[in-house]
Amino acid sequence: MARTLLAAPPEGSGLKPVPGAPGLPIIGTTFEMMRDPFAYALRRRERYGSVSWGNVLFKPMVTLQGPEAAETVLVNRDKAFANGPAWTYFIGPFFTRGIMLLDFDEHLHHRRIMQQAFNKPRLRSYMKAMAPSIERGIDAWRPGEGFKIYDRMKQLTLDLATDVFMGVELRGREADRINGAFIDAVRAGTAYVRFPVPGLRWHKGLRARKVLERFFRDQLAAKREHGGDDLFAALCEAETDDGHRFSDDDVVNHMIFVLMAAHDTSTITMTTMVYYLAKNPEWQERMREESLAVGKPVLEFDDLEKLPTIDLVIKEALRLVAPVPALPRRTVKDTEVLGYHIPAGTFVIVPTLTNQRLEEYWPEPERFDPGRFADDRREDKIHQYAWEPFGGGVHKCIGLHFAGMQIKSVLHQVLQRYRWSVPPEYEWPLDTTSLPRPKDALPVRLERI
Repeated sequence: MARTLLAAPPEGSGLKPVPGAPGLPIIGTTFEMMRDPFAYALRRRERYGSVSWGNVLFKPMVTLQGPEAAETVLVNRDKAFANGPAWTYFIGPFFTRGIMLLDFDEHLHHRRIMQQAFNKPRLRSYMKAMAPSIERGIDAWRPGEGFKIYDRMKQLTLDLATDVFMGVELRGREADRINGAFIDAVRAGTAYVRFPVPGLRWHKGLRARKVLERFFRDQLAAKREHGGDDLFAALCEAETDDGHRFSDDDVVNHMIFVLMAAHDTSTITMTTMVYYLAKNPEWQERMREESLAVGKPVLEFDDLEKLPTIDLVIKEALRLVAPVPALPRRTVKDTEVLGYHIPAGTFVIVPTLTNQRLEEYWPEPERFDPGRFADDRREDKIHQYAWEPFGGGVHKCIGLHFAGMQIKSVLHQVLQRYRWSVPPEYEWPLDTTSLPRPKDALPVRLERI
């Protein structure tokens, strides 16, 4: 039997109470949701509709399915939904005061400064800086059976993030140490035991945060003094028209958050692309022909618009596996979504990963079909928030253009050097307990062209 959530709607409001059920004692619906989010979302929607509640990670949380509900939260016209209190519960101790954890006027202030680090001249310089690192990284790949794409992509994107965003080169044990710190910090956000028990996720995340803080603070003075063409320098130099700049703490906090976001989300997207292109080789060949037609081994900034097929595949990969699987918020005042009363202080979740596979918006939603984004179809136009991998509203991902540029730059070079495949019966085991990733690191047969 469904139970209503928290406070009842005000008398005469005409609003409905949120239906749902807490799930199992203590753990609620946490295991069920993380183990198979797609089946979980389908069952919840069939039973309760688009708005329902359950206990997740020891909190009653309202799940908001479908683009109409997503639009209400992400556009946030009445400023009822806050990022900071929600994200802080999940990742606050590890990504303190990152841009995604700020709200309202403070968020706008920081975003205006940070946007200078992602303007077109900066993007052009980042892309130029990336090219040799991409070439060096993928030339070192060793073709053969069982080549684990996820591991190699993660190492490559970390190298790119440190080269381009920091202007430093990390190799060997130091690269492994920083990469491991980011992994521990991200995974700590979905820890079941949310206090520092040695050896468990939360404790590892806290240690990881200290590693990352020391790493960036050690570089800060030199970066402020000497500058450069990297993101770290851009954040040190960025200044608003009225003279506001980031403090040292601001720079460190934003660097930790942006570096995590830049390499984790791009890794997931490229790994997803590689998986579906292995399963659908006709699209792989189509992309390869397009890259070869550019006539350059290394993509330049003005070539980005010459790869429309990669654009389609990126969009479909983001639809099938959203790198950020859920967007949490917390209400700062009583509000409503689709006619349901949401009391102040309520955690809500927009489940990006599953929202983009709803049958009423996406024909054959489980099928890999990049053509659905082509100009003659544009299935995403059915609703502005049917496709929402970068979020929306004022919190829409500030690095989305950098992400597209990086992914195209990497795939352009990979396609010209390698062909890859998986056995026809292979289905990747997708781990959704944190950010989505293949449990087996996606082993492919890699062949040099």
